Amino acid sequence: MTIQPSDPLAEPDDERTALVVTVSNRVDAGVYTDTGGPILVEGLRSMGFRADGPSVVPDGDEVSVALQAAIDQGYDVVLTTGGTGITPGDLTPEMTAPLLTREIPGLAEAIRAHGRENGVPTASLSRGLAGVAGSTIIVNLPGSSGGCRDGIAVLSKVLPHAVDQVRGGDHPRSAS
Repeated sequence: MTIQPSDPLAEPDDERTALVVTVSNRVDAGVYTDTGGPILVEGLRSMGFRADGPSVVPDGDEVSVALQAAIDQGYDVVLTTGGTGITPGDLTPEMTAPLLTREIPGLAEAIRAHGRENGVPTASLSRGLAGVAGSTIIVNLPGSSGGCRDGIAVLSKVLPHAVDQVRGGDHPRSAS
């Protein structure tokens, strides 16, 4: 797996790092252009992350290899796009689950709910997981560009705080 370095002209916060992994046999084979991965990279950068990728891997075991490499490299966050549906080849959750030390089920459910609320009833079919693997937050998102936009909309409200929490940070206190 080759990880594409982040854009050197971007000026996000270098303290928070993220990797985007696009999971698709067809993108990997050059049949389709990756549309979701770039949306995720842009969304992460807008949150202040130094975001690498998108790296492209085919469905199956390569997903696990890519995730383990990202964990080993110390990324704070890995977002995957693709492989969360119900076709026989959609195995991203199965490749992710064994790596997670703690699940964050509310986050995955919030992403599905956001899609449903925006008129996409098939968002309920996404089996994406969210959780922590060591000190890396992993979130599986659908392969559609709309699913990626829904994911970023939800994640933008909580992901920087979640990274701080995984690092041992305290909850912010109100001034009241």
